Amino acid sequence: MGAANVIPGVSGGTVALITGVFERIINAIKSFDAHALKLLFKGRFKELFKHIDLFFLLALGLGMIISIVSLARILEFLFDSYPVYVWAFFFGLILASVYYVGKTVSKWSFSVVVLFIAGAAIAIVISFLNPATQNDSFIYLFICGVVAVSSMILPGLSGSFVLILMGNYELVMIDAVNQANFAVLLPVIIGGVVGIMVLSHVLSWIYKKYKNQTVALLTGFILGSLSILWPWKNEIYRMDSMGGFVLKEGEKIVQGYDLFIPKALNLEVLIAIILVIVGYLIIMLMEKLANKRVIEE
Repeated sequence: MGAANVIPGVSGGTVALITGVFERIINAIKSFDAHALKLLFKGRFKELFKHIDLFFLLALGLGMIISIVSLARILEFLFDSYPVYVWAFFFGLILASVYYVGKTVSKWSFSVVVLFIAGAAIAIVISFLNPATQNDSFIYLFICGVVAVSSMILPGLSGSFVLILMGNYELVMIDAVNQANFAVLLPVIIGGVVGIMVLSHVLSWIYKKYKNQTVALLTGFILGSLSILWPWKNEIYRMDSMGGFVLKEGEKIVQGYDLFIPKALNLEVLIAIILVIVGYLIIMLMEKLANKRVIEE
């Protein structure tokens, strides 16, 4: 999930849904409630740890933190040197996710189909929005945390891509993480905690009451996000009112992408297609491992 959340266009929630831990995550986060506080103040720590599923959250959180910190530098290099290959690999991951998440819908009623289409449409519209300018104020960073963490837990909605739209992806996910800049990270983390606590309660209720509709909507989000991950695209750079490039530390800022289909089957295209297949097969393997775990339990 940590690796997925670092990539613009990929959602950690998609990984959670594929591996079968999505609902457990939501319920664990939701359990930080008045009853948890009561157990804490009474010193009943064993009951508290069980109530909040502490060891599951610790394992998940530690894995995500290690992944985000280690991948921030690696991805910076890969995006600079091999962007087509990176996008191709994750395109394959998400393409497979559409099928494996969608097949968990037990009954495709009219409302389920409508929500699936609506989810795809919303994700596509989001992908074509113009990014805002960078803003490092405490309040705006707090809002970034609220919105981004909500997107990170929702399958198909990428927290990193939302940060791009809000203009703060490079500031938060690259610069602040690599430089351990807590002046930037702290308000984002606070906003993230607030956002995920609120969202977990809402999602838990909706998921239990309208499971098929919820999964269909999330599957639509995942399908729509494929437009962000298409490997072959030209970068569109942000321009100022005078028609010049907007620069950050001497580099042009990417505002969006112009998608295209490669005209020739060269080595780069062939490798990219192979990576799409590899990404698809990885999700297939994750699905089989998740099913095996459920059967064993």
